[in-house]
Amino acid sequence: MQAQPQPFEIAVPQASLDDLEQRLRNTRWPDASQSNGWKYGTDDAYLRELVDYWIDGYDWRAQETAMNRWPHFKAYLEHTSADGVNLSVPVHFIHERGKGPNPIPLIATHGWPWTFWDLAEIIGPLTDPAAYGGDPADSFDLVVPSLPGFGFSTPLPTGHLSTADIAQLWVTLMTDTLGYGKFCAQGGDWGAIVSTELGHAHAESVHGIAITLPNFPGASRTHHDASDLLPGEEDYAERTATRLETARSHVAVMGTDPQTLAHALHDSPVGLLSWMVERRRNWSDCANPDGSRDIERRFSKDDLLTLVSLFWHTESFWSSARLYYARFHDGWEAQHDRSPLIEAPTAMAVFPGDLIFIPRKVAEKVANVQRWEHMPAGGHFAPAEEPELVVHEVREFFRQFR
Repeated sequence: MQAQPQPFEIAVPQASLDDLEQRLRNTRWPDASQSNGWKYGTDDAYLRELVDYWIDGYDWRAQETAMNRWPHFKAYLEHTSADGVNLSVPVHFIHERGKGPNPIPLIATHGWPWTFWDLAEIIGPLTDPAAYGGDPADSFDLVVPSLPGFGFSTPLPTGHLSTADIAQLWVTLMTDTLGYGKFCAQGGDWGAIVSTELGHAHAESVHGIAITLPNFPGASRTHHDASDLLPGEEDYAERTATRLETARSHVAVMGTDPQTLAHALHDSPVGLLSWMVERRRNWSDCANPDGSRDIERRFSKDDLLTLVSLFWHTESFWSSARLYYARFHDGWEAQHDRSPLIEAPTAMAVFPGDLIFIPRKVAEKVANVQRWEHMPAGGHFAPAEEPELVVHEVREFFRQFR
C-alpha cells in the first residue's frame, strides 16, 4: 500500500540564498574581449546582465509565494527497479482540484530544462475554466509533478530511472495514491516521452495522451517516403536535422557522461545559468523578424532565474541529467507487440519552433492518432511560451472522455 501524500511548502533556507549570493559575487569570469555575442555559446554580456539582476533585482521569496499559491504535496512511491531492487521514490506535485460539475483527472509532465513551474500558466485555466472565460464543464483535477530527480522530487534513490519507470510511477500516483480510475496525460519534451510510455504500456489506465513533442517509437525523424507527406510536411526531415544541430552538444554530454558536467554545474550557479539559458534561447520560438534571437521575447529575467534557482536550491542538476543517460544507455524496449504500439488515443500539437517534426502519416503507423493540430506560434517549451494554445488543445481533445 502506498503512503499517503503529505502537504508540502516550498521554503528554501536562507542559508542557501546567502550562499548563492556569495558565489555569484565571487564569480571568476572569462576574458570577454572575444566573446562575439552568441557565436561561441552563451553571450558573456547577457550572462553578466542576468547575474547582476540575480544579485540585486531578483526576488526568490516572491517566486516562492507565487508557487505556494497552489497546493503542493510530496509522496514516497514504492517502485521495483528493473534489477529487482525495491525503491521509495520521492515525488513532489501540485494537486489542484477542478471547479466544475465533472472534472476529470489529468497529469501534466514537464521536460528538461524545465521544472513543474513551466506549467504555471495552465493550472488556473484547466482547473477553473470559468474564471478564465471558459466553460466550467471543461474543468480538470490537475496533477503537475516534478519528474523524479528534478527539483523537489529528490533525492533520487537510485543511479537512474527510465521513462518507463516514471510512467509506472505516474500510474501508481494517479490510481493508488490519489485514487483516480482512468486519467488523462499531457506533456512536452520528457513529459511527452513519459506520456507516450503511458499510452503504450498503460493504455488501460489512460483516456488518452496529448503531447507537444512527436515521440513515436519506430517513426523515423529524417527518412520519409513522399507518399507519407501531407502538404506543409515536405521539409520536416530537413527542419528536424537543422533544429537538432542546436541540441547536438547537449545530447552528447547529458546522454554519455552527465556526471562529468554535473561536478561543474553543481558548484557554479553561473555555469548552471549559462548551460540552461543557451538552451532556452535556442529551443524557444524567440526569433525576431530579422532572424536574430531574443530570449526575452519568450522568457523574462525572472522566468529564467526561477528556472535555474529551482535546480540550484534543490541541488538536482546531477540527478535530472541522469534521465538522458537512461535513455541513451538503456534504450527503449516495447512492452507489447500489438498494433499500434501506442494504443491510447493520441493528440499531437505541432509547435513551429520545436526541435523535432514527424509527418502525421508516419506517426499514425505506430500511434492511435485522433487529433493533429498545427500551432501558429511557440517552441519547445509550449506551456510556458503559449499556455493558451496548450489549454485549448487539452480542453478540445479530452472533452470526448467526460
